Amino acid sequence: MSSLYDLLGVSKSASDSEIKKAYHKMAKTLHPDVNPDKSAQEKFKNVSKAYEILSDRDKRARYDAGEIDNNGNPTPFGSGTYDGSGFGGGRTYRQGNTTYTNINPEDLAAMFGGIGGMGRGGGFDFADLFGMGGMNRGARTRSYSAGQNVQYEMSIPFNLAITGGETTININGKNIKMRVPAGVTEDAQLRLKGQGQNGGDALIKLHIESSSLFSREGNDLVVKVPLTLKEAVLGTKITLPLPSGSVVVKVPANTSGGKVLRLKGKGVAGKGDCLIHFSIILPDRTNRALTDFVENWTDPTQNPRKF
Repeated sequence: MSSLYDLLGVSKSASDSEIKKAYHKMAKTLHPDVNPDKSAQEKFKNVSKAYEILSDRDKRARYDAGEIDNNGNPTPFGSGTYDGSGFGGGRTYRQGNTTYTNINPEDLAAMFGGIGGMGRGGGFDFADLFGMGGMNRGARTRSYSAGQNVQYEMSIPFNLAITGGETTININGKNIKMRVPAGVTEDAQLRLKGQGQNGGDALIKLHIESSSLFSREGNDLVVKVPLTLKEAVLGTKITLPLPSGSVVVKVPANTSGGKVLRLKGKGVAGKGDCLIHFSIILPDRTNRALTDFVENWTDPTQNPRKF
């Protein structure tokens, strides 16, 4: 069986940076996303496991001392002398005049149809026979699962979802920059390659925060803008803070409540429009001048209600 150093193509004295560089170089050509070949996927698993152990100083020291094997599993005689041989990919150790062979339980299980056969599916697990049941079973599963994708969730501001841009996510204590495409929707998923477990990817599920000003209808932005009576009658100009940047909007004279003004191309990611819904707000308190004016004003429309 090749050593972990051989799998990465580095010497036993390789530095941490040399090991990392060798792994990244191999992962670029062996990752399942770029190389669907089954042999490449198997090699990627082995390379990822090698990197997982050798990039951890404690695990690397234990591996060099023969205390753990290529899969990170404890060896029964870590202080013995390892000669690299043995049954079924196991390891052989010598202590005194006695030779011991550490047989991988999963290799033994494979001889009888695999753990999926006589193992969990058939009610008998060779891993239990060798004391690998219980909590150790999860660790063993992880040791054979390289390139695992990991799910994360995060919330992003409404404006960022509309315009797109860069943000930062913290994964395992590390701040990682990621690009959010313009126009993403609720529960959209982004992929950060190589940021999962053992060279797998991080899958980021997005939640979009609500806006106090805008709502979204497909690719259109919708905003409600209140006008004073004077602004509605005489017309005015307002500055509207769109996610893509502020724009000056000219409100026509005699704008009725409920009228909708459409700003072309000012919607989501420049694809939709911005729909401005106007409402007319009257003073909370009685304005004597306004009251006197209205009482003496003849409405040319008479009754605008058609019912």
